[in-house]
Amino acid sequence: MKPLIILRPEPGNSASLAAARALGLEAFGAPLFVIAPVQSPQPAGPFDAILAGSANAFRHGGATLSDLKHLPVYAVGETTAQAAREAGFTVAATGAGGLQAVLDSLPPHITRLLRLAGRERVSLTPPPGVNLAEQVVYAAESLPLPSALAERMTQPCVIALHSAEAARQFAGLVPDRAHLALACIGQRVAAAAGPGWAEVRSAASPDDPALLALAAAMCQTHGGMSPPA
Repeated sequence: MKPLIILRPEPGNSASLAAARALGLEAFGAPLFVIAPVQSPQPAGPFDAILAGSANAFRHGGATLSDLKHLPVYAVGETTAQAAREAGFTVAATGAGGLQAVLDSLPPHITRLLRLAGRERVSLTPPPGVNLAEQVVYAAESLPLPSALAERMTQPCVIALHSAEAARQFAGLVPDRAHLALACIGQRVAAAAGPGWAEVRSAASPDDPALLALAAAMCQTHGGMSPPA
């Protein structure tokens, strides 16, 4: 069985490592970056709701959040929704197919949205009649790859990637990649990793349990070269 390497920021890294080990995987990990708050001007309102694509918006939103708690939240997934609830917000809906899908399924009365986002973020296309303003409230600051993990990755292993930011950063650190397999949380993340890996596969749904299930299967197979899926 190949080992699994997890590279997401905390607190997610520790949670994913514990879940992977509970599945019987030989799992190791460390964050490739740390999430830091960003102070930026809030766009002019009023707004009908908040659109959120990451729990980091609520973990690092700081003073920005205090004036917005009356707004319902449309969250990309359950992790983001739970972070919103813990920060004192009411969650109106939780998606399962990416942030664009959440945006496309808004009820008709939601026409003025504030997106709380990271500095690096996916582009969105609002439906007709919907105005989408964006405020950057957090950013990823790079961390060095620990030498012990770098040494492990000289041998075949599976890398779990939870974001396009992690995929791009990891790809820039690893020129020798033909023996490494990537388990990605979605197709956008797989595409961000680029070519040249032993195997690249995407989870059945964009959440940690689905990603770890995929990684567990990949750790038990040899795999060959395949395009992002």
